[in-house]
Amino acid sequence: MIPAKHLLLSTVLLASATTQAEVLWQDNSLSLLSGDDYKVNYSLGTDDASRDVVTFEHASGHSWGDLFLFSDYLSSSAGSDELYTEISPRLSLGKLQNRELALGPVKDVLLASTLELGNMDDPDHLTATGPHFTHKLAGVGLDLAVPGFNYMQTNFYHRNNDDAADNEQLTLVWALPFSLGSADFLYDGFIDWTSASRDAHSSVNFTSQLKWDAGTLWGQPKSLYAGIEYVHWSDKFGIEDGTFGVDSNERNVNLLVKYHF
Repeated sequence: MIPAKHLLLSTVLLASATTQAEVLWQDNSLSLLSGDDYKVNYSLGTDDASRDVVTFEHASGHSWGDLFLFSDYLSSSAGSDELYTEISPRLSLGKLQNRELALGPVKDVLLASTLELGNMDDPDHLTATGPHFTHKLAGVGLDLAVPGFNYMQTNFYHRNNDDAADNEQLTLVWALPFSLGSADFLYDGFIDWTSASRDAHSSVNFTSQLKWDAGTLWGQPKSLYAGIEYVHWSDKFGIEDGTFGVDSNERNVNLLVKYHF
């Protein structure tokens, strides 16, 4: 198996070398979320179950592949905060070879990578990652053709974790548009499964958003969405539920407003 750091380095170098390549499409957005029932408090002595989140997202398609990145700033009711960022370039083997790699439901095969950057309050060292971390993920991605969906992707990663044992991750992302009468909606989200390691328990994070396209009211569809985000996260941050007396099974609903530009 090719070491994860070599795959990641190759992906970053190739992406950097093709920065002048054609941009096929791009989208940027800002979101504001507000919700209760967040689990894994930033310290054992606080109750910060209510949090507000500001999120910036960028997605773009290029002649070499695609890029997705987001940055979350979370502010808790107890005054703690967290900044978390993911940068995920993927290199399309089909585009780089100028030929289709489609087979059945698979539209393309890609080299996938993600850089996770975290900075959070963790005075009691509850998380396996620590309060400041940089994780490097590398593996293989598949673009799937599923009727009715704008996109569906699955990525298989080896995780090179900062100051923690390596493990594996499987990620599925999707976007499903639909209409009810004259109203347009979008249901999108992701599922992350991470394997257990000597430092962490296995974890499943199923996060999805159901959004109404409010921009259609003034003739600018897909510009402003309003809706909810639901998080179903078991053993959050790889903390086995009950460890340190912590409830790490998160089930929470956030109110959501999202502006695309």
